[in-house]
Amino acid sequence: MGFYSRHIAPGLVDFACGAKPIAYQRRKLIPQASGVVLEIGAGGGRNFALYDREKVSRLIALEPEAGMIRRGRERTPEGLSVEWLEHGAETAGLAPASLDTIVTTYTLCTIPDAIGALAALRPALKPDGKLLFCEHGLAPDAGVVKWQRRIEPIWRPIAGGCHLTRDVEALISAAGWRIDHAERMYLPGTPQWAGYNVWGSARAT
Repeated sequence: MGFYSRHIAPGLVDFACGAKPIAYQRRKLIPQASGVVLEIGAGGGRNFALYDREKVSRLIALEPEAGMIRRGRERTPEGLSVEWLEHGAETAGLAPASLDTIVTTYTLCTIPDAIGALAALRPALKPDGKLLFCEHGLAPDAGVVKWQRRIEPIWRPIAGGCHLTRDVEALISAAGWRIDHAERMYLPGTPQWAGYNVWGSARAT
């Protein structure tokens, strides 16, 4: 991992993830989390202030990048206890049926094996638990997809490995999850090639 990947890319990614349209999407989703919560790719802690502390009994933050963990700790609201796990989802080692909610926001685009990561976490979810997701990815319109495919090879090394062309719903389903609810839109004030969002909830099959 080079200097750019260690020191420059995390700051750029964190800044982009704080954009107003993205922050609005987070506010729709995060208050739905309850019980013992695992956040995948918690990064700079952009979601932490949005959790309903009356509903969340424990918050575990999964993040493999030390630089992002530092940002997350700085952004943790006073009175919120966060347990950090500094590795990827595939090696999380969580106890079976120990989680009520798994949260992923703007994370699946960068995980090298996103399907494997989501599949590895399924056993840790309680039978009545849920996956809450809000991600950007492959657009439904051919003209936008054409630009996503053109831009992605340049975009990925600049944006910390972020893929523009991952089909979010297909990826979640391929990992063994059943999507219960999903909404879709292009984010306002965002280039369409980067702004197609899908958010909702799923359960392990």
